[in-house]
Amino acid sequence: MHYVTRFCIVTLVAILIWVPVIAGAAPVLPESTITYMITVQEDGSAVWHVEYRTLLATEEDVAMFNAYAGNVSSTYLPEFRDLMQRSAAQAAAATSRPMETDSFDGNAVIQSSPTGRYGVVFYSFRWSGFAKTGNELSIGDALAGGLYLAKDTTLIVRYPEGYAVSVSEPAPDQVRDGLIWYGLRSFGAGEPHLVFDKSGIPWFPVAVGSGIALFVIVGAGVVLIRRRPPEPDEPEESTAGLSETDLVSMEEKIIHLLKASGGEQYQSEIVKNLGLPKSTVSATLNDLHQRGIIQKIKKGRENLIRLIQ
Repeated sequence: MHYVTRFCIVTLVAILIWVPVIAGAAPVLPESTITYMITVQEDGSAVWHVEYRTLLATEEDVAMFNAYAGNVSSTYLPEFRDLMQRSAAQAAAATSRPMETDSFDGNAVIQSSPTGRYGVVFYSFRWSGFAKTGNELSIGDALAGGLYLAKDTTLIVRYPEGYAVSVSEPAPDQVRDGLIWYGLRSFGAGEPHLVFDKSGIPWFPVAVGSGIALFVIVGAGVVLIRRRPPEPDEPEESTAGLSETDLVSMEEKIIHLLKASGGEQYQSEIVKNLGLPKSTVSATLNDLHQRGIIQKIKKGRENLIRLIQ
């Protein structure tokens, strides 16, 4: 299948895989990642941002992506808009709640990083009526057929300031500027089911202030638990003390190590394999994470470092 055609199909099908009419198998591009970010508003609407990123390994890939990018506004954005409008209509019928989609936008650019050149497609829109409103905000019923996250796919759900999470089914893989789930993962019908409450204390641990304490509900009482200080292999360092040459060399070593281990490795293993100070490795990982080159996934008391390809 032509590269540009495949790119468009994967972008569209991956958006609403729970919708029955498009839930069949779809071609998957190698070296690709997809991020869905759903920002829930207090009025029950949700602003969606979708990013699709694929590696451009050859000049032919670059030329084909540029051809695709030239047709985003005229061809692919209208197709995306039609798909989302049909999806909202089906969700409205299933929930008996008025829903509309508007404010569609799309763009395609080429970005360069130490790991190569990437074609990045951005889509965004507003879905009114996505959440049930009242004394609380609840989402999930619009996802009547469930949701599937493929490998290297991330779902991020953000909620309004002043609200707390009282229900999360299933629990997120990570909480950082929103609730985060990573693929591979298959959600059931109506999942993720989330309830945001203005008055309650969240059922799962949430960092308070500078992270000195965690609040956890136990039965009818509230227990205050002192948070352990950061693990020795996770200091909050910066790269300010590293020269530009040293930083580039460290980044290249870490990226090479991750590629050689299948794209991911625990932070403690990276420290051991490189034979470098924990603070130096941590500072470099923080810089790579902030630039979107790696993911840091909390696994118990350790960080799993995953290369974003």
